[in-house]
Amino acid sequence: MSQFATRASALTQRIKSLKEAPESPHETRGSSVVRPVVFGATDGLVCNLSLIMGVAGAAKEDPHSIVIAGIAGLLAGGFSMAVGEYISVQSQRELLDYQIDLQRHQLHHTPQQEHDILCEIYEAKGLSPAESELIVKKIMRDPERAIDTFVREEIGLSAETMGSPIAAGIGSMSAFSVGAVVPLIPFLLTTGGVAFTASIAASLAALFAIGLAVSRLTHRRAILTGLRQAGLGAAAAAVTYGIGSLLGTAVH
Repeated sequence: MSQFATRASALTQRIKSLKEAPESPHETRGSSVVRPVVFGATDGLVCNLSLIMGVAGAAKEDPHSIVIAGIAGLLAGGFSMAVGEYISVQSQRELLDYQIDLQRHQLHHTPQQEHDILCEIYEAKGLSPAESELIVKKIMRDPERAIDTFVREEIGLSAETMGSPIAAGIGSMSAFSVGAVVPLIPFLLTTGGVAFTASIAASLAALFAIGLAVSRLTHRRAILTGLRQAGLGAAAAAVTYGIGSLLGTAVH
């Protein structure tokens, strides 16, 4: 199987797992995918709404400029999110690979030193020296398990929590594009005050909906989380509209 097919299969399995009910209320399965998707959609909405409002404030009589700015913001932001998320997660993956190789080398050449380090970690967590010694001895019998444990406990890295760089990039780009198109659609369908009002209303409603979805994951108050999302978006739009109006007046 090719590397692309392997990654595609892994991504498909990850998406399927998100649909399944969690086995425990403490489970954070899918957080590596949910984070860039939620962040991407929110960023797309706020970024493009602010851009469109800024241009609308500066060029009230030029709906063509507003549409061009909205499309440019959607494309530029989408590609920027994809590249940024991919590089971020891929860099973490590369760091993890380096640490695994380094840990494998250290376990081979200085096993006693690594043994002592892991004992100290468990003792710092409240285990007695005897308990720590027993656990570490069992872990050290399996080199791969030992490597995984050292990377998690000593360095704090985990492949499971990082997710796939491709999934993160695609998820962020798709989510940003979906969010960014919301404030743009009214200006594609109509003009003037109707488009302006509809753009703000649709964007704030979408931000509120994202807040409700986030509250399901964080177990916070749904209405307050939704209002927080919508309020921050409205503030950003108001500020950019005001700055756009001032710049438009000054330029003209």
